[in-house]
Amino acid sequence: MISSSNHVHGSDREKNISLLRGKLLLADEMLEDGVLAWRDGKILYAGITEGLSEQIRKEALPIPVPERGLIVPGFIDIHVHGGNGEDFMDASPEVLDKITSFHSIQGTTAMLATSMTAPKERLDSVLAEVDRYRSGEMPYAQLEGVHLEGPFFSPKWPGAQNPEHIILPDVTWLEAWEKQYPGLIRQVTLAPEREGALEVISWLREQRITAALGHTDATYEEVERAVEAGLHHAVHTFNAMTPLHHRLPGAAGAVLSDPRISAEVIADGIHVHPAAISILAQLKQHNDQLVLITDAMSAAGLDDGEYKIGDLPVIVKHGEARLKDGGALAGSTLTMIRGFRYLVQEVGLSLNAASRAASLTPARLLGIDHRAGSLAQGKQADIVLLNAELDIEGVWVKGRRIGE
Repeated sequence: MISSSNHVHGSDREKNISLLRGKLLLADEMLEDGVLAWRDGKILYAGITEGLSEQIRKEALPIPVPERGLIVPGFIDIHVHGGNGEDFMDASPEVLDKITSFHSIQGTTAMLATSMTAPKERLDSVLAEVDRYRSGEMPYAQLEGVHLEGPFFSPKWPGAQNPEHIILPDVTWLEAWEKQYPGLIRQVTLAPEREGALEVISWLREQRITAALGHTDATYEEVERAVEAGLHHAVHTFNAMTPLHHRLPGAAGAVLSDPRISAEVIADGIHVHPAAISILAQLKQHNDQLVLITDAMSAAGLDDGEYKIGDLPVIVKHGEARLKDGGALAGSTLTMIRGFRYLVQEVGLSLNAASRAASLTPARLLGIDHRAGSLAQGKQADIVLLNAELDIEGVWVKGRRIGE
């Protein structure tokens, strides 16, 4: 908390210069004696103490930092279905506030509202609600748009998606949505082997929308043809895709071996073994193609019990979400800060590598890295303050402290 001598409320603090001192994680380095200063939601300075201007020194209001405190860029979650008891498929202003407020407390400063496979009219409603919400002042984690996860999947790999609503890829749906809500759809996940998929992928490339493979029965060769058409991303790598075999590399083998494909991973110790994450990281992080996601569903932040993902019932036991019928994994209860810690403490990634997977790489995928994803002068003040145990001490979205 801010000490009483420096206590400034809400919009008054935004008019002043705020300042954090501690270990500062920049895109390419860690500064042991770092300083971050911002005002009006924009970073004024990110660097070593000696480089701080006299004006900032005089005007800044220092914020207390725990011993060995670590300052990192806000997390960006491009694959998240809900949390705090709510699902993006039930989007309304109240639901979107509850989801974004919960995840912002967990360090997420930007996210994509991720849909489920559903009838078109249900998806129409989600797009309309998210578009309306984005037109106003979003008080918590910023919704950068929508990730359509389905309905263009393989019926052989539905995962926790309702197979009744899976259809062949249809570019006319996407064309109509893009016309009605320009720029709202930022990522579309589909099975690239399905009839019509290559046409959809080519269209997505023209629109600069991320075309991603997922819930797919594709062979290695079918994925490679899709990459040539414009596919360049994979959702929850290893999950709901043809696995790696030494004679049949499958979709997983294509993701691992093709440097043109960036790869999401759910780092919760349930979806993927830490050794498999380590292999993926070694192949992807040097090209900044590893992306931490949560794939969180409505139970994130709540106790074990019965929930829904989309319209399917889910049982959560010991934090593990599975479909009530069949037992398939049904998203997760993960948060970005827990995933960040897991990458560092269990997989063995450096703080810089984990930060890039959680912030800078997803920002680049969304095309917002000029304003978000790292701590640099001129960028948004999207900040997470951690203690030595990598627990959250504070979160700022566009310079506003969450919870104040």
